[in-house]
Amino acid sequence: MHVIVVGAGIIGLATAWHLRRLGAVVTIIDPAPAQGASHAAAGMIAPAAEVVWGQTPLYPLMRSSGELYPGFTAEVASATGAELGLNSTGTLVCAGDRADLQTLRELRGAQSAAGFTTELISGSKARAVEPSLAPSIIGAVDIPDDWSVDPRRLSAALLSMTTETLVRETVTEVVRRGDTTIGVRLADGRSLEADQVVLSTGSASITGAPVLPVRQVWGDVLRLRAQAEHTPLLTRTIRGLVNGRAVYLVPRPDGEIVLGASSREDGRAATSAGAVHRLLQDGQRLVPGILDCDITEVTTRARPGSPDDLPFIGRADDGCVVSTGYFRHGILLAPLGGRLGAELALGISPDWLPDGALDSVSPHRFSEAAPVSNA
Repeated sequence: MHVIVVGAGIIGLATAWHLRRLGAVVTIIDPAPAQGASHAAAGMIAPAAEVVWGQTPLYPLMRSSGELYPGFTAEVASATGAELGLNSTGTLVCAGDRADLQTLRELRGAQSAAGFTTELISGSKARAVEPSLAPSIIGAVDIPDDWSVDPRRLSAALLSMTTETLVRETVTEVVRRGDTTIGVRLADGRSLEADQVVLSTGSASITGAPVLPVRQVWGDVLRLRAQAEHTPLLTRTIRGLVNGRAVYLVPRPDGEIVLGASSREDGRAATSAGAVHRLLQDGQRLVPGILDCDITEVTTRARPGSPDDLPFIGRADDGCVVSTGYFRHGILLAPLGGRLGAELALGISPDWLPDGALDSVSPHRFSEAAPVSNA
């Protein structure tokens, strides 16, 4: 079976990976592979730390995908010979003051109820394992099973498998025959047909594609590097709340630190000076040493979000599957989303999914049917 995957972010690439493993012939189409949200992502594989109130249907998806990650990354590393920057030292979620600590206590209750292993520890114990933490940290939640991966390395490894099947072009239209998708039309005028088309296009609008309520959630991310004498500044992911604002610092094995957590829906593709200021301000409240680091990169990208922050994964018609709207969970959900999208395209029943999961991510859950765009 020939499958076209439109979009070469982490979800499209993971879908193509699983399609090949299942024996399909794959064509991937993207004018700028792995340069969207995946390029900016910090790479937290953090199903427990990502638990927030009001998103109960998301918990089993995050847990299931987290359990798939070790096998997924091991297979990719084995097939490509790539080092993926996997960090399995765990995560500390820190509180900047007593109000933040109370919030973490309440969140820990939700994490425990969802079946995740966490431990509330004192600020002094947190500093014992991460000496660079600020003296003002009064407590933290230790999450040993929340890891991280370098999305750029993972994307590059997956891309290395697409040398002969990658088309660096823009899809302008989804081609349909009657009610069924049969292929795509490119900006250069070419038309490509396939047995199935998988749309992993983020928030991009394509003529003839299903219309989904996907919004752009912009985020600004800084990449820092400590001076040699202070490397490594951190050994595990540090997340935290500072006056109620979320912030994270994700160390890479090579000494790089990714600082982020800004989130805005103002439609501005430019980097926000205010967001960068707040990230540095809040980051140094948790780890003062970041102010001695060099800023090596500032990146701004839009993440595709849905109204309920769950992805859209499902069949749009007999020839088309959609897989988008992952919001800030694209990296975490890549093994699950990639496998599910591939199996749906090939007509394989995903009986490994948690109960109710397929309905929770249905692209039709906000309407009777997903219409197509004629724009």
